[in-house]
Amino acid sequence: MASRTATKLVHPDRAQLRFTTVLAALSDPVRLAIVARLAEAEPDGELACTTFALPVSKSTQSGHFKVLREAGVIRQRDEGTRRLNRLRREDLDARFPGLLDIAIPQGRDVTASW
Repeated sequence: MASRTATKLVHPDRAQLRFTTVLAALSDPVRLAIVARLAEAEPDGELACTTFALPVSKSTQSGHFKVLREAGVIRQRDEGTRRLNRLRREDLDARFPGLLDIAIPQGRDVTASW
């Protein structure tokens, strides 16, 4: 089995963030819930993928994290056997002011309905 760290994590630069791509990433309820949970860990907090109580399989969770990372919504880094996640609030607020202020409460509503 290949190491998870063998594949480089792709993170777009702030200038590369595209509104439609970010909106598409935020359009899924599970991804909204991830964003809301990461917002609770701010400003300096990082959460491992395994700390999210999501109603989907582990492989589906991985796919959701990948979509968020590649859209520029989160930053991920590997530390030992864990993959840590952080919300890219500063970059998103600079490019799309107020977007997270709308998305985070929606993600909390999703989590409350589970």
